[in-house]
Amino acid sequence: MFTRPRRALPQYRRPAEHGGDLSRMKERSQAPFPESPPSASELAERVVRAADREHPADDVLRAELRGQRSLSREAGAQVSKLVFSYFRWLGWLDRGSPVRERINHAWDLAERYAAQPQSFTDAELLSRAVPDWVATVMKPSADWVRALQAEPRLWLRAHRGQGRAVAEKLGDCRVLGAGSLGDTLEYVGRSDLFRTGAFHAGAFELQDINSQAVGFICSPRPGEKWWDACAGEGGKTLHLADLMENQGLLWASDRTPWRLTKLKRRAARARVFNYRATLWDGGPRLPTKTQFDGVLVDAPCSGIGTWQRNPHARWTITAQDVKELSEVQTRLLLNAAVGVKPGGRLVYAACTLARSETIGVVAAFEERCPHFTREPVRDPLASVAAPCDLLYLWPQETGGNGMCVAAWRRAPG
Repeated sequence: MFTRPRRALPQYRRPAEHGGDLSRMKERSQAPFPESPPSASELAERVVRAADREHPADDVLRAELRGQRSLSREAGAQVSKLVFSYFRWLGWLDRGSPVRERINHAWDLAERYAAQPQSFTDAELLSRAVPDWVATVMKPSADWVRALQAEPRLWLRAHRGQGRAVAEKLGDCRVLGAGSLGDTLEYVGRSDLFRTGAFHAGAFELQDINSQAVGFICSPRPGEKWWDACAGEGGKTLHLADLMENQGLLWASDRTPWRLTKLKRRAARARVFNYRATLWDGGPRLPTKTQFDGVLVDAPCSGIGTWQRNPHARWTITAQDVKELSEVQTRLLLNAAVGVKPGGRLVYAACTLARSETIGVVAAFEERCPHFTREPVRDPLASVAAPCDLLYLWPQETGGNGMCVAAWRRAPG
């Protein structure tokens, strides 16, 4: 329940005791009061109406909340929950009913699932939680769709060796494990982490647990040269730099300038200085002639693995998109592999679980590049895990985004 703030009474100048302009006074007295700020439901409805394939719900939501300067943090969080609940439970909603009714119905379903998840059958969830075409690109399981319908967990990555100190400073944190995993934290509190002193001091980053797993699998050493070929806004770049103890050289590239601008801001806050950011369109002309000890290709993908955190994407991505993106991923991997020095490592990661974007891409790459030998990959987040040729990280098992990871070693000489 969020109450609207009281409307401020308009300020009027007192009329002159003699010769006051009565007509102007009357006009002012009839002026409307300032409008009250919209409610959480009204804002959620605006976002739902505006979101489509070209305008992802999370982008529309951010823009809408930025425009509401007087909105409290709690109210903004409520708007976000209403919007994401709507798309998470879209398969249960009557498209013919008014949008506000659908939003309220979705919220009721979300609360029911949180309290009584078993009141939804596996068959019901499999048939309604994801589009029908998903079964043509992967094998959806009941455990997977149940994870998609739950609220996502919030993961943090503290700087190397600072996990427990950050957990104590923030409070409401669960430390994942010992050693390097001691810097992976789950935050269960309600504070706005972006306003904390620890965040502004660069003590931690918000980073999904399986995204952190990719950095641990790369395992770069201080003094090495690495290239994060599809760096985006730099989450994995900053992790690689931290693992390298800010020593050596790290290249970060992306095709979008604004993402690299955001990466630079994040790197400055995190005090990362051993990197170079540059544009790369994914083509055969690489941004540098440097030969790297390791190259990470965290390729753009369908994002099926992010559907718990980003439920709107379930209803905008198509099977054709998956096919086209798998071709893009293969091309990126082939081009980036040229930058791996003899004896160096190549790591492929994608937050998807579709066969063509995982097994298919790996097979296509190995057919073209026989001088790269697959290396077994072990889940670094599991206390006991056998290495495998292609690692799948599932939301229901890890509490993070779904991902796949493969790694190769280039033949020496």
